[in-house]
Amino acid sequence: MRAAIRIGVVYFRHLLKYKNNTDRSGMAEVITKRDQDYAKWYNDLVLKADLAEHSDVRGCMVIKPHGYAIWEKMQSALDAMFKATGHVNAYFPLFIPKSYLAKEASHVEGFAKECAVVTHYRLKSDPVHGIIVDPDAKLKEELIVRPTSETIIWNTYRGWVKSYRDLPLLINQWANVVRWEMRTRLFLRTAEFLWQEGHTAHATKEEAVEETERMLDVYATFAEEWLAMPVIKGIKTASERFAGAVDTYCIEAMMQDGKALQAGTSHFLGQNFAKAFDVVFTTKENRQEHVWATSWGVSTRLMGALIMTHSDDNGLVIPPKLAPVQVVVIPIAKNEEQLAAIRAYIEPVLAAMRAKGITVKFDDDDKKKPGWKFAEYELKGFPVRIAIGPRDMENGTVEVARRDTLEKQVMQTVDLAEKVDNLLTAIQSNLYEKALALRERYTRSVDGYDEFKVAIEEGGFIYAHWDGTAQTEEKVKNETKATIRCIPLGGTASPGKCMVTGAPSARRVIFARAY
Repeated sequence: MRAAIRIGVVYFRHLLKYKNNTDRSGMAEVITKRDQDYAKWYNDLVLKADLAEHSDVRGCMVIKPHGYAIWEKMQSALDAMFKATGHVNAYFPLFIPKSYLAKEASHVEGFAKECAVVTHYRLKSDPVHGIIVDPDAKLKEELIVRPTSETIIWNTYRGWVKSYRDLPLLINQWANVVRWEMRTRLFLRTAEFLWQEGHTAHATKEEAVEETERMLDVYATFAEEWLAMPVIKGIKTASERFAGAVDTYCIEAMMQDGKALQAGTSHFLGQNFAKAFDVVFTTKENRQEHVWATSWGVSTRLMGALIMTHSDDNGLVIPPKLAPVQVVVIPIAKNEEQLAAIRAYIEPVLAAMRAKGITVKFDDDDKKKPGWKFAEYELKGFPVRIAIGPRDMENGTVEVARRDTLEKQVMQTVDLAEKVDNLLTAIQSNLYEKALALRERYTRSVDGYDEFKVAIEEGGFIYAHWDGTAQTEEKVKNETKATIRCIPLGGTASPGKCMVTGAPSARRVIFARAY
């Protein structure tokens, strides 16, 4: 007990300095409160939790080791889920000939304003400017830095698909893409970002639709079971669907500030790209037909989703399943002798945790004080923190703190690995339930447009009837800055009247302001 008190005193002293901003030398950085400025809170957290920083190239970011380690966990989990559903990985070129992009009219129209273009292939020295683009090295055909890979991939598939025996073709790629965004925000919207993009070819429309829905379910499962983020599955309106798609399916999540975030999309492409690139196959009946296609993807935008779903005024909160380090152990020792004793004391427990698949860090860095470490690991979102002092060794105990609730308790080291394993499961579940409760508070139905205008200012998902026209959709967007996030899948469609025009409506759709 005295050890726990001593730990608390040390932590309080350092935290007091941290909170009052009186000692900035080596202490964890303070971040803006959410209720003061949510956007600044987000930026502060990304920067000060060492997730990412701005690059000298406008709109681009440097993902720092802590942020990239979380992305690697996401990548690993998703990759396993893709492979479990029969997909394999490949890699396709970064550069796309301009003529490829022009082959699918709606696709080029959708991405034309966001494309970076390579026009030359060589530089040369210049006495005035130091270095210039060599005017004699102009490309015969400009190259587009991929904003997405449908065109280059479908041009490739033309050589891969000849017969029904070659189908289905289930390919995924992990890559970077470039979309020249004018208004950027770290992770949420950057000129260059990391993602995966699945591109599949099928013999029938039914198979392709089934694939589109299957991958949407994969994304929803990942979001809820790994990110601890509840999502709504739905279909985009014609105005919001992917350029070149017949239908776009999506998962939508609710952030703490009442704005929606599109967390993943899965597209049924019909035969649009197959026809544009002449990808045909010989059927069992010896007929020539165009294949049916899908594409689907999630990106580093999921990092933004993780931050805004769970984090608090103290910093980042990471769901245990995605935490690069799930448990950090901090020894509280006055000298090397005490440190060695604590290390020997806790090593069997650490080994037992690792045997259960728990990732553990024993932080014996003597250049930083325990109070600094407490604040720093709290800021960076480590799910569980264990503190051990000399008195704990006498009592056979440790102090265990959980990041999600900030609760601390003294635990016996007997079966500690199992207790911590159960605690991690409890934290994962609690984060999901907390996020679900927030979404439910932020969800309501309205019938009239005036009622809608009031409700949208309060944020959240708003279920309302819509007449199905692009004109009404655009009117609502222009007047309220709200968009139709999706036409929800499942549930019972209840007909009604459009909240704007009074025209018949088949079912309610989901409106929200969004990132």
